[in-house]
Amino acid sequence: MDVAAKRFFQAPYFAVAGASNDPSKYGNIVLAWYTAHSLPVTPLNPWTPSISLLHTPARASPSQPAPRPSRITVPTLPTPLDLPHASQTSLSVITPPRITSVVLAEAQLAGVKAVWLQPGSFDDEVMAFAKGAFECVVGGRGDGVGGGEGWCVLVHGEEAMEGRPERRESL
Repeated sequence: MDVAAKRFFQAPYFAVAGASNDPSKYGNIVLAWYTAHSLPVTPLNPWTPSISLLHTPARASPSQPAPRPSRITVPTLPTPLDLPHASQTSLSVITPPRITSVVLAEAQLAGVKAVWLQPGSFDDEVMAFAKGAFECVVGGRGDGVGGGEGWCVLVHGEEAMEGRPERRESL
């Protein structure tokens, strides 16, 4: 597992840029992944005051039955500039490259130190900017990632979280 991916999950707070109310969109699916893992996450979306999603809590142990999912509503913030703990927040980005470049510029100004660029959120120019602007960047198609799509929190997040300090807050 890439060192950057493990470092990304050392943050006490998380944010998802491109969060969506549409359950078929990755902005909703990734946000639900964070809530299912009881990670303190803030959705970023300048067009809606909250995101509704199906929340399925993680099992306490594999031998217990799966918890029942419930619908939750999570308040959004418009941009990374509005994050209350930006320098302690790791940011997942799920926007098209032209929007990602704006989100990353705002995140840099806010003091965000770690970003995870989901597949489809970057091009070569965006990746080059990210690598120069942030201490920790997860993304790209190299480093032994199979499938050609690149690093995805839905695929690689569980392994990257191993060894994460217990700083989880309930949602």
